[in-house]
Amino acid sequence: MIRAMIFDLDGTLVRTELLKARSYAEAATRLRSGVDAEAVMEAFKDVVGLPRQEVASALVERFGLGEAASAHMEPYGVATPWQAYVQLRLEIYEALLADDQVILDHRWPHTMALLEHARRSCRHVALATMSYCRQVRRVLRVLGLERTFDFVASRDDVEHGKPDPEIYLLVARELGVSPVECLVIEDSPAGVRAALSAGMACVAVSNPFTRESLHAAGLLDPRWIVDDPARLFPVVRERIHEPTHELSEK
Repeated sequence: MIRAMIFDLDGTLVRTELLKARSYAEAATRLRSGVDAEAVMEAFKDVVGLPRQEVASALVERFGLGEAASAHMEPYGVATPWQAYVQLRLEIYEALLADDQVILDHRWPHTMALLEHARRSCRHVALATMSYCRQVRRVLRVLGLERTFDFVASRDDVEHGKPDPEIYLLVARELGVSPVECLVIEDSPAGVRAALSAGMACVAVSNPFTRESLHAAGLLDPRWIVDDPARLFPVVRERIHEPTHELSEK
């Protein structure tokens, strides 16, 4: 029996993954002329949902940003090129998030509707995101969701990010439910892997950044991957009533 529905934030409830991709792309072009911004955004698809260090390190290596980023280490007070790249892209990303309308314009209406339904029909509703607490608070405030969740877990609350299951196990403990009583709504392979490793049921809602990788990963039965927003509610209902959970990764 499902007693808790746990939502991811970035890419699942709001299209902040698009904004993050843009910020990584713009930061890369500022560091090194000739870098193709569209290519950076395309490469972001390969690392979406992973911890910030892994994302930044992969892009620094792929686009040869190390030398240019090194020049920014001292001004930012950091020790590695990937950290300097992160600081530059955070300035860009936070400038985007500073505009409330940008956040509102990037809501996913189908998953927001599911969240509203879950709030009425499910005993517990929680959020588990790899964004940091300060950014999470801002996005939730703009969306009017500050009091929607029974528990919010962010990157600040765990030692290991997704695909490690730590954040989902933390949420289950705080809600006082067993992992098998939880249904996770995710958008990325890293998030799906984290949910399954925690022993939870999962429905993946794809977006342009994760659609191909979700299907290629083979982590979920294709029935539980939603590409068409109109199918979200029927798929979630079916998953809730499925007699057994997929308790491990394929």
